Amino acid sequence: MTDLYWDPISPELRDDPYPLWRRLRDEAPVYHNDRLDFYALSRFADIEAAHRDAETFSSNHGTTLETMTPEPMDSAMMIWLDPPRHTTLRKLVSRAFTVRRVSALEDRIREICAELLDPRIGSGGFDFVQDFAAILPPTVISILLGVPRSEREELRQVVDNVFHMEEGVGMANEVSYAALTELGLRLGAHFADRRTNPRDDVFTDLVTAEVADEVTGEPRRLTDEELASFAILLFSAGSETVARNLGWAASLLDQHPDQRTDLARDPALIPGALEEILRFEPPSPVNARWSTRDVIVGDQKIPANSRVILITGSAGRDERQYTNPDIFDIHRKVDLHMTFGYGMHFCLGAALARREGRIGLEETLRRWPDWAVDREATEMLYTSTVRGPLRLPVRL
Repeated sequence: MTDLYWDPISPELRDDPYPLWRRLRDEAPVYHNDRLDFYALSRFADIEAAHRDAETFSSNHGTTLETMTPEPMDSAMMIWLDPPRHTTLRKLVSRAFTVRRVSALEDRIREICAELLDPRIGSGGFDFVQDFAAILPPTVISILLGVPRSEREELRQVVDNVFHMEEGVGMANEVSYAALTELGLRLGAHFADRRTNPRDDVFTDLVTAEVADEVTGEPRRLTDEELASFAILLFSAGSETVARNLGWAASLLDQHPDQRTDLARDPALIPGALEEILRFEPPSPVNARWSTRDVIVGDQKIPANSRVILITGSAGRDERQYTNPDIFDIHRKVDLHMTFGYGMHFCLGAALARREGRIGLEETLRRWPDWAVDREATEMLYTSTVRGPLRLPVRL
């Protein structure tokens, strides 16, 4: 087993990590990387159990390998928090994703798709990701938050820099840190404005909402840091994952034209197809946790205070959970996958992401029931937590 090596920063696996992940599941389901000193779980059942046990597998030390810290983070970023503070903030910010708010975006999402796709009719082709998939989600999130149209493109460019990857250090680099700072300042200015100029948007909802303090129990409002951290999380994570998901959809359906024809003929199949796409090519296939105690997984002990990587992309291809998992099948009934996380940290924006994916695919297929991806010109985005097409030229 000396030739078995994996780490989430290595760029060699950006194109096809699945054969190696299969080896991890079969040969080392609790894998230890001696060079970087972390453990990795690759089987569905182990990853599901780790998501359920947030007390043992903590998020409070970071959720990417290169940014994890030995001590708990002093941060307001919700994905880096454990209870009780996580519970307090999640209860509040979940108001941004009420059924009413998300449902009200249906027509607007469709209008944005038309604005982006209609000019491409008769063009012969375009970059499906850069000209569509990467623009749709930040535009929707901007509308949800209340970001004016004039700022949206600049913010999208800043978010791209947040996910800047450098060899050997991953996202722990000056470009990423500078982009995070800039994003926080830009979004923070909107919160300051809503205190004196409230309106019907999520910025205003968050500024005016009260929560019970997790220590005193007294009502309080979110701090500036908490407000900015949530906005950064929503804008960056929501933008990147939906963009990659739509990119994967276009790529996979080009590789499976018969299934694309099925979807074009019967759009009612699209929601189920999206679950299969999320299972088969998850946009965020790797997440990290910190072990707070010694824990036995399978027949191996993971010591307390260890970095533990949950390879959710591997879980989606685990033959112990799915029949013929390496076969892409939009007719497969996917009852559960780990792509949105599970348990306490289940993705707050999952309903919105699914809606954007469904409408984006519906509107694409309505205009073009077939397309051809230029594979030689395709470019991948690969970080320690995100993987998917960055540029995906299609011929129409």
